[in-house]
Amino acid sequence: MHTDLFFYLVAVPAVVVLGLAKGGFAGLGILAVPLMALAVSPVEAASIVLPVLIVQDAVSIWAFRRHWDGRILALMLPSAAVGIAAGYALAAYVSAAAVALAVGLVSILFAAQRLWAERHRAPADSKAPAWFGALCGVGAGFTSQIAHAGGPPFQLYVLPKRLPRDAFIGTSALFFAAVNLMKMPAYAALGQFTRANLLTSAALVPVAVAATWAGVWLVRRVPADSFYRLIYLLLLMLGAKLVWDGLGDLAAG
Repeated sequence: MHTDLFFYLVAVPAVVVLGLAKGGFAGLGILAVPLMALAVSPVEAASIVLPVLIVQDAVSIWAFRRHWDGRILALMLPSAAVGIAAGYALAAYVSAAAVALAVGLVSILFAAQRLWAERHRAPADSKAPAWFGALCGVGAGFTSQIAHAGGPPFQLYVLPKRLPRDAFIGTSALFFAAVNLMKMPAYAALGQFTRANLLTSAALVPVAVAATWAGVWLVRRVPADSFYRLIYLLLLMLGAKLVWDGLGDLAAG
């Protein structure tokens, strides 16, 4: 178990940010691993975060257990499994920086287009074909496995559907809970679930649970008609963060 004070000075805010994301403020969670990576390696940070995420997923699912879209899950979860398997198989051949850069650019373009459309009251196209949803599911699984950035591909298909706020959050919670569980064998195969890492994850769980409930409480106080605008803004910032990280890593490599 980590006992270094500096680690917890960055890990606790990281877990709080994750809790707010799991509570409904989708997009904030991308900051967690880079924050924690100030104190440990990015791979170790991700392995500490994953069990914490699974606990937070459970809290989020409970909070929004009556609100989810089964059709979206039935379409996207099987394809996400394909993406996770592909990400694991191709991890040695695919640059995480290039994936982050590509996902970031798509996120910025999509979020900017939707914010422009919201301002000009142009309706979103909610009739995307099933094959596009399946493709986004593969993309979400793949980018989650490679670069911990599965949110934008998922949102690319789901956000234009304009689900009720709680249904969007509940569907996201169930989808990413399943994705995170499917990622566990790959992390175990890489030997990342050491006793020290698991004890550190356990130490962060009380903060994780409290932060997730705080996120749930806060998001339910955001007016429903403002919720999607806020999510598009967060997606725009997430895209900028991914582009910044991707360009930096490519330049360093």
